[in-house]
Amino acid sequence: MVKLTMIARVTDGLPLAEGLDDGRDIQDVDFYKQQAKSLFKNLSMGQIETSRMSVETGPYIFHYIIEGRVCYLTMCDRVYPKKLAFQYLEDLKNEFERVNGSQIETAARPYAFIKFDTFIQKTKKLYQDTRTQRNITKLNDELYEVHQIMTRNVQEVLGVGEKLDQVSQMSSRLTSESRIYADKARDLNRQALIRKWAPVAIVIGVVILLFWAKNKIW
Repeated sequence: MVKLTMIARVTDGLPLAEGLDDGRDIQDVDFYKQQAKSLFKNLSMGQIETSRMSVETGPYIFHYIIEGRVCYLTMCDRVYPKKLAFQYLEDLKNEFERVNGSQIETAARPYAFIKFDTFIQKTKKLYQDTRTQRNITKLNDELYEVHQIMTRNVQEVLGVGEKLDQVSQMSSRLTSESRIYADKARDLNRQALIRKWAPVAIVIGVVILLFWAKNKIW
């Protein structure tokens, strides 16, 4: 069965729409939604280049397609036919482009097209029962093949992004530490100069003071 459906802009990972009633029967649904958002993030950073992929996660599997800089993603039970999952995404893509295509690039807030949930729910119902004649016909459609779509593990996919994030964080930390070290070095140099020249300044000050006092007396 189709469990989750989410749509996001690939250029920045901005969520555009999702199935509002999705995930009610899923334990740890927030965990899987976070994984989906991490996938969007990796896609927006160019860490995943495949435009169609299946990603295994626990008892479920994510399927996604990218068209027109938009990612259409669904999470299904592992036993749910891959062919139906991708045809479901194709139906969403076609309608989303038709209704919202001209506004996708200018959307500035998350879930700007949340009303698309109505179509998501209606379409999801059509795909839930794999035994209907409609879905059996789709499964037998030889013109739509999914065998060549890659299947990977979620840790493998997200791990690439996590490693790059770690490198980025390490680089930022080193830059920050270098700045702190430079500031401390400047402070030490300043203190060293003060220690070196303070006695001389004091002596000069005393001499000037004595000279001034002497002139006053005379």
